[in-house]
Amino acid sequence: MAMIWMQTEKVVVHELQRRLSNVAHSIDEIMQNESSPLFAADIITELKKQFAYLSGGRGQDGSPIIIFPEFPSFCEIAEQDFRNVLTYLTSVPSLSAAGVGFIVVIDRRRDRWTCLKGTLLRISGWFPGNLRLVLVLRPSAILQRTLSDVFFKLQRDDFKVPVIMLSSVADLHHYIEPSQLTQELGGSQYYCHKTWITHRTDLESFAALVKRLAHRLQVLGRDLAETELPDNLQTANYLLNTHTSRKESLKEEMAGALSQGRRLLENIREPVRKDPDSSLNPDQLENLAIVHRILSQLNESSTAFDDFWFQHQNKLESHLKLCQFEHNFQQVRAELEQTTDTLNVFSDVGISHTQTEHLLEELANQEENTCEVLDRVRSLVAEGKGLIDSSQNIDGRLAVKCSELQRISDKLTQELNDKRTMLKQAIELHNRLDMMGKWCDDGIYMLASQPLDKCQSQEGAESALSELESYLETANEKQQWDINTVWHEYGSILNTELREQVNHLFEKKASLQEMFERRRVSLKKLAAKQTRPVQPVAPRPESLTSPAHRDPENICVQVSCDQVDRSSRNVSVSEEEETLAVLRRHVMNELLETERAYVEELMCVLQGYATEMDNPSMSPLIPSALQNKKDVLFGNMQEIYNFHKRIFLIALEAYTDCPELVGRCFLDWMGELQIYEKYCHNKPRSESLWRQCSDCAFFQECQRKLEHKLGLDSYLLKPVQRITKYQLLLKEMIKYSKGCEGSVELQAALSSLLDILKAVNDSMHLIAITGYEGNLADLGRLLMQGSFSVWAEHKRGHVKVMELARFKPMQRHLFLQEKALLFCKRREESGEGYEKAPSYSFKQELSMSAIGITEQAKGDSKKFEIWSSSRDEVYTVQATSEAIKTIWVTAIRKLLTGQLEACKEASQQKVPDQNSSDSSSTSRLVKGEHVRVRSGGVEKQKTEEVKGTEHENVPQPRTTERIKGSSCRSETKPKRQDIRSDPTPLETGSHPNLAGVRWFSTSSLFQNRRRRWTKGSLSLDAIERDGYYSADEQVTSDPDEEKEEKKCEDEPLPVWTEEEIQCSENTENLQK
Repeated sequence: MAMIWMQTEKVVVHELQRRLSNVAHSIDEIMQNESSPLFAADIITELKKQFAYLSGGRGQDGSPIIIFPEFPSFCEIAEQDFRNVLTYLTSVPSLSAAGVGFIVVIDRRRDRWTCLKGTLLRISGWFPGNLRLVLVLRPSAILQRTLSDVFFKLQRDDFKVPVIMLSSVADLHHYIEPSQLTQELGGSQYYCHKTWITHRTDLESFAALVKRLAHRLQVLGRDLAETELPDNLQTANYLLNTHTSRKESLKEEMAGALSQGRRLLENIREPVRKDPDSSLNPDQLENLAIVHRILSQLNESSTAFDDFWFQHQNKLESHLKLCQFEHNFQQVRAELEQTTDTLNVFSDVGISHTQTEHLLEELANQEENTCEVLDRVRSLVAEGKGLIDSSQNIDGRLAVKCSELQRISDKLTQELNDKRTMLKQAIELHNRLDMMGKWCDDGIYMLASQPLDKCQSQEGAESALSELESYLETANEKQQWDINTVWHEYGSILNTELREQVNHLFEKKASLQEMFERRRVSLKKLAAKQTRPVQPVAPRPESLTSPAHRDPENICVQVSCDQVDRSSRNVSVSEEEETLAVLRRHVMNELLETERAYVEELMCVLQGYATEMDNPSMSPLIPSALQNKKDVLFGNMQEIYNFHKRIFLIALEAYTDCPELVGRCFLDWMGELQIYEKYCHNKPRSESLWRQCSDCAFFQECQRKLEHKLGLDSYLLKPVQRITKYQLLLKEMIKYSKGCEGSVELQAALSSLLDILKAVNDSMHLIAITGYEGNLADLGRLLMQGSFSVWAEHKRGHVKVMELARFKPMQRHLFLQEKALLFCKRREESGEGYEKAPSYSFKQELSMSAIGITEQAKGDSKKFEIWSSSRDEVYTVQATSEAIKTIWVTAIRKLLTGQLEACKEASQQKVPDQNSSDSSSTSRLVKGEHVRVRSGGVEKQKTEEVKGTEHENVPQPRTTERIKGSSCRSETKPKRQDIRSDPTPLETGSHPNLAGVRWFSTSSLFQNRRRRWTKGSLSLDAIERDGYYSADEQVTSDPDEEKEEKKCEDEPLPVWTEEEIQCSENTENLQK
């Protein structure tokens, strides 16, 4: 194609060069540059001396007149200057006028003969033109006139030109008309030498400019024609812009030259414009003619270049269009390839009706994009054909590309139609399979719903048989569908999974038909069995005889009836087991189908919403409040999707044929299911962000593309709904799997799943705590949480303070964690959705290493006490029911007991090498204690007597000893006062969804080891006592006892080493 254009361009450039060369040659002819290469600008100094000039007048025969005016220093003019001026002056008139000959007028009226003689000799000696006549005005002085006459006659032959001596101006008028002479010579012609020089320089400058422009046009045309055409669109566009810029620049200069020529015309006509009665002299008229001729050549140059540019521009634009076509061709072909690759993804027809419909919807969306691509293909093909028709210089490659685009477009359209037909055929197959499956499921439920006990009677059997036969009669044509028909009609779309599904369904149908047949046979036997009527007759004597004398026939009849009854029961039991197996498979199918649908919904949300938030074309629709908030809106949904898609769904499908063992799958992946806790924690933030931006155009556009009837908020709730759905399905599976192999695993999976749900629920409350300055994670896992009524009692110094201002209990929400017990006040929040959940203001913290409990508090069986190890703070806690109280007391007791046992084990493993008293004390505290429950309380006791039998490896009983003196022990204690409300800022509330959890940890157990506690209470540092503690004994403080306790506190106890104190730090690892 480039070669064709180069050949065409060569012809155009040759024509341009020829025409512009003619212009340059014409200008040289007009300006007579060949005969006289001098220009006025070259001899401007000599011309300005005005020792000779062209007045513009003509002789009677049209001869140009050159006048030598009075010039005293004429003899001083250099010979070269004289010759240059004469050469230039003789070149100014036209060739026709110069051919007639020149008339020279010499004015020497005021000069001497010697000067006149020198002038004549110089002129006669060298004159560049045809000198026709020399007219001399001789000196007017008498002496000089006489000398001139005498010497002229004597030396006349020395002058080689015709010379006429004139005595006056009147004589001159006989040879030249006065109108052709200047005013100095008695004529009427106006002459301004300065104006004449200006006109000549302007005229010659204009001619040179036009000639120079013609030459530049030649060079430009040659350069443009020889420029190599690029292959890419950007360079071709740049080339066209560059050439256009150069052309426009030169055209501007040509327009400037045209303006200069017009101004020159006006300057030459200026005398006529000033004096309409005047006329231009012949030289001025010749100047006008020269300017017009030069302007004509300028127009010719412009026209020649315009013709060339038209061809060149067409070439560049055609090449640019071709490059644009090539660029668009590459883009469209890439889009076609991408669309083809996308359509290849739709090779799968789906394994369910929902999945196939989703694929068909995606195909419809892809079809819209494909139609847009096909429209661009058709437009590009039409553009290519237009280029072919509009230009003869385009080769056949363009037609080949158009044909290729048309072929790919037709192929893509056909593939799109084939994919649509395939998916519609798959939907039809899924509809028929679903109808068939529904028929089978309805039959299974019909068999399962028939009461087997009622079928033992004849009427019940007949009723069940009638129901069974009616159902078989109402079977539609889909149920009668043959598997060979499926292979024949839908063989082209059946993949491995779909073939397995079809085989499984037909096996299910065959199994159901077999069950129907067995049930029908059993029911017919039961319905046909005749029950003999029982008649009240008197017994015969022979009936009282021994069995040896009975009728053998009667015995045979009785045995036969027993065998029939036993056979019927066996058939019923077998059918019941098969029915339960069918129901288990139904639950498993529901679990798998809902799991697949759940995975599809998550994928749809992530691709249709989350991915679109990173799409640059959708960014204008995203409000500022939603910018960079994808993690807030979707939480860890991507992590949940990856787990279910890549792991859990595949693991569940492995138990398709043994649904009763699916509990093992849940147990194997129970740890990974805790990712839902993170999602639920983020749900309030997500829902708040959704309500803030739910009406934005971004969500509406995404919902429109996905064709969802429900908004994004409904799909964001799917993970919460799914984790709660599992426990319902497990309960159904347990219901139909009693006595099966995997029933234990199912129950364990259900228990663990409920624990996860409870932990998620409790943690939602834990994160709602406000005002706690520390890190809640440092307190260990949350074990229990709930709302209670609390009375607080504080003992400051040696005086117990009871606040009488508060008689009503404080409402507190308690959080029991591994290392602390938190008291909070519930504060309701206004809002919607998750914002309705309450928040909890932190009020008080009790370390689990420094508290004890009293299980029974005076006045109410729903109360129990929690007190600090120093007994300075006592909190009476009232639950809403005894059951809740028992749960909490048991949880606290288990936690404290676990801490104690952990310390015992740690102390047994690492006993410090101390003195005997320390070792004795440590042994008593570690080995002589155990926990015992009596009268609803947790108490420590020391075994006194073993009597030859082992009792949990407890050492021989010993009498309780004091620690470092009897002053540390109190024999008698007055009863404590009634617990009253305390004005401390401890407030709490209740929450509708709070429940206990299963995790435990321990903390330090020996911080307050020196004190002992009374009966009915438990403290981790309690002193061993004989017998059981009574919950009825109440605690009070005694000044003497406090002194003794103070003394014991101040007294060092070397038995508690640093290693023993650190046992609390090891208990958490031991518990784990």
